[in-house]
Amino acid sequence: MDNTDSKGICEELVFSNFFKANVKSLRNYLYYKFGNEEKANDVTQESFIKLWENCKNVPVEKAKSFIYTIANNASLNEIAHQKVVLKYAQNNTGNDRTNLNPEFLIEEEQFKDKLEKAIANLTEGQRTAFLLHRIEGKKYHEIAIILNISVKAVEKRIHGALLSLRAEIEQFK
Repeated sequence: MDNTDSKGICEELVFSNFFKANVKSLRNYLYYKFGNEEKANDVTQESFIKLWENCKNVPVEKAKSFIYTIANNASLNEIAHQKVVLKYAQNNTGNDRTNLNPEFLIEEEQFKDKLEKAIANLTEGQRTAFLLHRIEGKKYHEIAIILNISVKAVEKRIHGALLSLRAEIEQFK
């Protein structure tokens, strides 16, 4: 180890020469990692700034390893950040109803009201069987057990409910 420089990488000339010798290869490495020239330039600059800020703690022989470690950590942080952004975007699609056509929203609300009224107009047996099947997800034989009727009776009630709902909704169009 050369001890002629007591300041090491903190010496302005030593740092300048180190910078000139390594800036292009670090930038190219980061450009490969990011695929974005601006981001590669920014992280390269940040890496050398951190080296300058920590020059007293970094010996000259470890400086290259130091800047590549800083650059690699920055790229990993960027990738983690992009994953968070992507996950947020995936989880929040469909929640933003502000960009929907107001006419569509009104029609949707009217249809919902009409459907609720149509379901309310069903006979009690049809309504119960229909809601157990379509909303609760029960199978016909489960509904038969709950209502204490035959499976054929459940089929008939749900069929009648569907015919009645279809007729009322056709009037809505």
